[in-house]
Amino acid sequence: MIHRSSMLLGLVALTLFGSIASAEKDQRPNILFVFSDDHGYQALSCYGSKVNETPNLDRIANEGMRFDRCFVTNSICGPSRAVILTGKYSHLNGFVRNGNRFNGQQQTVSKLLQAAGYQTAIVGKWHLETDPTGFDYWHILQGQGPYYNPAMDTPDGVVKHTGYTTEIITDLALDWLKNKRDADKPFYLMYQHKAPHRNWQPGPKQLNNYDDVTIPEPETLFDDYSHRASPARNQEMTVERHLSPNDLKLVPQRGLTDEQRKAWDEAYGPKNEAFEKLNLTGKDLVQWKYQRYAKDYLRCVDAVDENVGRVLDYLDETGLAENTVVIYSSDQGWYLGEHGWFDKRWMYEESFRTPLMVRWPGKVKPGTVSDAMVMNLDFPELFLEIAGETVPDDMQGRSFKQILLGEMPDDWRKSVYYHYYEFPGAHSVAKHYGVRTDRHKLIYYYDLDEWELFDLEKDPRELRSVYDQAEYAAVRKDLEAELQRLRDQYKDDGSVVQFQNQNTKQKKRKRV
Repeated sequence: MIHRSSMLLGLVALTLFGSIASAEKDQRPNILFVFSDDHGYQALSCYGSKVNETPNLDRIANEGMRFDRCFVTNSICGPSRAVILTGKYSHLNGFVRNGNRFNGQQQTVSKLLQAAGYQTAIVGKWHLETDPTGFDYWHILQGQGPYYNPAMDTPDGVVKHTGYTTEIITDLALDWLKNKRDADKPFYLMYQHKAPHRNWQPGPKQLNNYDDVTIPEPETLFDDYSHRASPARNQEMTVERHLSPNDLKLVPQRGLTDEQRKAWDEAYGPKNEAFEKLNLTGKDLVQWKYQRYAKDYLRCVDAVDENVGRVLDYLDETGLAENTVVIYSSDQGWYLGEHGWFDKRWMYEESFRTPLMVRWPGKVKPGTVSDAMVMNLDFPELFLEIAGETVPDDMQGRSFKQILLGEMPDDWRKSVYYHYYEFPGAHSVAKHYGVRTDRHKLIYYYDLDEWELFDLEKDPRELRSVYDQAEYAAVRKDLEAELQRLRDQYKDDGSVVQFQNQNTKQKKRKRV
């Protein structure tokens, strides 16, 4: 009897202990990852934008930490997303360029957080071809997705929506937060926008923003690429020659309802009639194209800013903000006319750097700024450490939680490695890899055997390669050694892990 009573008391104690431990575990921070597509840091007022204001996104920076040197491993949509899921460079996660199919059977941060007791969800842009895995809830755009009236994939089939996609994605995120999540569990929500991706269709509320404004031109709008390797001259992403009539809204936009089309005709009809009367050529035409492109891009950013504000307001109103880490970033940087370009892909600074702001009440000092070299490669490791979980050894990034808390590790990285693969492909940007340090950047276009070296202190806009200059011989030698060291560290020997067998087991949903 005594023995049996002791056993029962022991079981009761273990149960109580487990319940207490579980309750404590469930107090772990929520993680809200807000992700936009192609949002350059130049178009955020917290980064000193000269072209727009982003008051709601600025709240994240003003109430947390802004990172001024956050870089990507591969400046293009799908690969960036795969890196953030896996914590591995493109050659190891198998997704090196758009059009690949993500292997959902591999280890991902969503699976790890799910296994650790987090409720996981993703709404918005996915762009990885196969269905999401490791998420308790998902409601995603088909491929790139349209700006208006999107059909979206769910585990239960396709759902067709009517309205503006930026607002719809926000409605879905708020609905999940309000009605679908388990309030007793911490959550990990990936709230991911399509905007401001090409072809930059503004929302109904933003159609006439900036109509009476002249957007400042970047100093390098008329760059002639005369002091760089040949790829800079041979691309196909110039404002001058490669923006289409569809991009410039000179033709009717597809996929609109009658009511939406009427609003568009009212907004763009007078603008297009005025343009036709100008009969512009040469530099004047380029400047007009830049204004039309930049304004539409910024109108899309305005919608993102407004809608992120809706989610931040909900967190504040419900008290969730107190225990929710909010991270805002983009899949890479973007050219808002710099070097005469739109798009991304290059290791040049505007597309290599991406915005990153993190708010963590009670942990991150408001209004702080970091110049530590962090990467999108580090995001999943950060998520795991925030959750109190161990980071797997095979992840290649490093959590920067310590930096968020105001402590700079002595052994933090002093250089970052980049590798872009998509050639031949859209915009004809040559394959290249490279290394960036605090002051210098070395880029190798390996299929062409051409190099570039930039002194970022003397030439921050990267207009003149100094690779062949004798006074940089020692710098060049050091950077070439560092580049090889990083390639070895990240196991980039030129081969790419193949996942075709696993990918074929995941069905590809019918697009509507």
